[in-house]
Amino acid sequence: MKITSLEPARCLPVPDAGFGALRTARGNLPLESVAVSADISGLVAGVEVTQGFRNPYDVTLEATYVFPLPDRAAVTGFRMEADDRVIEGVLKERGQARADYDRALREGKRAAIAEEDRPDVFTIRVGNLLPGERVTVRLTLSQPLPYEDGAATFRFPLVVAPRYIPGVPLDGPGSGDGTAPDTDAVPDASRITPPVLLPGFPAPVRLSLTATIDAAGLDLRDMASSLHVVEEEVHEKEGHTVRLRPGERLDRDFILRLSFDASTALQLDGEGAFSLTVLPPALESPRAPRDLVLLLDRSGSMGGWKMVAARRAAARIVDTLTEQDRFAVLTFDSVVEQAFEGLVTASDRNRYRAVEHLSRVDARGGTELLEPLRQAISLLHDEAGRERVLVLVTDGQVGHEDQILEQTGGALSSMRVHTVGIDRAVNAGFLGRLAGLGAGRCELVESEDRLDAAMEQIHRRIGAPLVTDLSLKDLDVEPGTVTHLGSIFPGVPLRVHGRYRNGSSVTVRGLASGTPWEQQVTGTVVDNPAIRAVWARAYLRELEDRYAMGEHELEAQIVRVSLENGVLCRFTAYVAVDTRKVAEGEPEHRVIQPVEPPSGWELPQNPPMMPFMAQAAVMAAPSFRAMSVPDPGFAPGQGHGFAGGAQDTGASDIAGRARDAGDVDWDTDAGPGSAPRAPGAPGAPRRAPRRAPGGAPGSGGGSGPGGAPGSGAGGGGGHGYGGGSAGGRMSPPPRYAPPPAPRPGASGVESVRTQLVAELDRLKALPSGPDPLYLADLGSRLSALAVFLGGPPELSALAEELQAAGLPGTDAKALRTHAIEVLTALTSGSPSPSQSTPGTPRRPFWKRT
Repeated sequence: MKITSLEPARCLPVPDAGFGALRTARGNLPLESVAVSADISGLVAGVEVTQGFRNPYDVTLEATYVFPLPDRAAVTGFRMEADDRVIEGVLKERGQARADYDRALREGKRAAIAEEDRPDVFTIRVGNLLPGERVTVRLTLSQPLPYEDGAATFRFPLVVAPRYIPGVPLDGPGSGDGTAPDTDAVPDASRITPPVLLPGFPAPVRLSLTATIDAAGLDLRDMASSLHVVEEEVHEKEGHTVRLRPGERLDRDFILRLSFDASTALQLDGEGAFSLTVLPPALESPRAPRDLVLLLDRSGSMGGWKMVAARRAAARIVDTLTEQDRFAVLTFDSVVEQAFEGLVTASDRNRYRAVEHLSRVDARGGTELLEPLRQAISLLHDEAGRERVLVLVTDGQVGHEDQILEQTGGALSSMRVHTVGIDRAVNAGFLGRLAGLGAGRCELVESEDRLDAAMEQIHRRIGAPLVTDLSLKDLDVEPGTVTHLGSIFPGVPLRVHGRYRNGSSVTVRGLASGTPWEQQVTGTVVDNPAIRAVWARAYLRELEDRYAMGEHELEAQIVRVSLENGVLCRFTAYVAVDTRKVAEGEPEHRVIQPVEPPSGWELPQNPPMMPFMAQAAVMAAPSFRAMSVPDPGFAPGQGHGFAGGAQDTGASDIAGRARDAGDVDWDTDAGPGSAPRAPGAPGAPRRAPRRAPGGAPGSGGGSGPGGAPGSGAGGGGGHGYGGGSAGGRMSPPPRYAPPPAPRPGASGVESVRTQLVAELDRLKALPSGPDPLYLADLGSRLSALAVFLGGPPELSALAEELQAAGLPGTDAKALRTHAIEVLTALTSGSPSPSQSTPGTPRRPFWKRT
């Protein structure tokens, strides 16, 4: 073989390139640009988000992009621009919108659809892009700005961070093309877990962000951007304009704080919607005795600066307690640890012990949030004269939000719940929902520099509110349309939205330290359509939370409110369909856009020697453990999509995978055009057989453009680490939850059977002479399970033997064989009863049980 030498000048490295970062003249990712343009007026921002897509392939393309938007923002418009044509999107019931989109693609028409999967996670699909064609989609938003302690905050998220996905994987095709399978706890997991780019991948998307600030008559004293470098311009007529420095990446939230003095005001839009702002009164907040439970998230995604900030925040909260208070400190990941048994008096000694316990906490494991919430609720008994307070410190990166609300929402609504979100790409939507249930506050901390200022605010909010038991009178409001009144806290204005019939003023009533309090506010009629949109969005969020907590009869009302007010929600979707036929049929190629790894997240370093695909799966772990061991929730032999290239579902063995659950499991009430269709029936989406999990390590699932089958390089199969697309994408790896507490009457081993099966599959995939360090790490994981279960003795003995695998003279091959025998014996038996029955039709993913 002839080896050709290259001159150094001809092979200069790509700046900032990392492992797997290749560059071609044409590129391979469909998303070219994201532009955010915000017009901020007072405490409301009007935002337009423009996403530019390009088809870099030689065949027609469908591009999918999973992205975040502010959780309070109301999406009121959607537009597609292509080939000098502008197609306005239409808001429809979600089943009908999907049916229209799928029909348009089958007919060879260009189409786009925008859907909400979480209050702050959205998906856009653009289909039948011609080779080399560029398509632009635009979203129009109205966003209220939270105002606290003299500053309004414009926060615009730019990346969907990996989320912990618990539960047992469901059978059948996924509802999306993400990296995690749908589970019984998160039935739409595959829609909220986009593949993640390798660190160092050359900036794949051009980002621009501009914010124009009109103080609306208020005295704007200061502006500060906490995570990005910005440039400011001042114009006499246009006001202040802030621009993001070119070259920034979509890997963290954009946060702009505006310092000015707000005022009490009632705005009426003249069409039946109102917005009320009431500044907190100058009252002393009483200090009633408190029972406080502090929950600290120590999961793997909290590694690095976030863990340091979380420990500091938790310790500061403990320091605010007095002798009349009682408290408990719970730290959690896959298991829950308590600093004490039950509630203890907040004496100096106990506070010191709690802070000492917190100082030893490091990041590890998965974000099992449901169990610590249950334990906290059980600790906070309702006692006369004592206020019940729960404080949660976390990044909120979980996928089973609805399950958590359903099982704990009722109890949390009867106590004060405060959430502290620590991340540069925080799950603000979920933390806000939790705090809203408990009439508490949600404080977001994006950096250690921000922590001290945030903690000053948190300390005041943990105390009793200034005014409680709020109600409105004088204004004739429409029953059931007023958003949650909550309470008035120091430094935090009351913000209320609703619908009214008539009236020009309102009186706010409440109790301040048990004494009646009221304030009258005169209304002003304004020409601002954002008032109605912001109300509809806030009202829909409350209805959706109630739906998640079990009130499923609200679905029709949610759809009606969404359609009547033109605001997107989880049961509706915007769809734009071109009338012109541009292709022969459905797209020949499908790509889901990978997203950036969130800034500030620690990735595992120097993983041990193991099969290439198993190592790849570890690098893609959503909880990014700061450890050199494989994550127990991932099986070897399966690509995870943590790739420099896009996951390509069009060229893989799951090319015909359903784009949604609509081909077999739409309910008959899902809307016109959404009747169930059997696979293979006329008009039904194509579906190729899914590849069975557990393939040979390193093997691909097929071939793609520019790569040999199974190579995993360029556009080939396997993991797709290169700059080409992972054309032979394998089935996503199962992501198993750490074991829940055994239910009464359930077998202990059965409760962790799924995880033991995953460990057994990985062990079988290892070479016959495995790395002793891997066996030792496996022993540590099995030891934790044995402690959790209180046995069985064979599992404890195996864990002990494996942990000694690194000692000299150990026969790793024989130890591997013995471990396989023991795990096989432990896992043999009937499948878990929570597994879905094959062939059973599933309901649409947001309605699945």
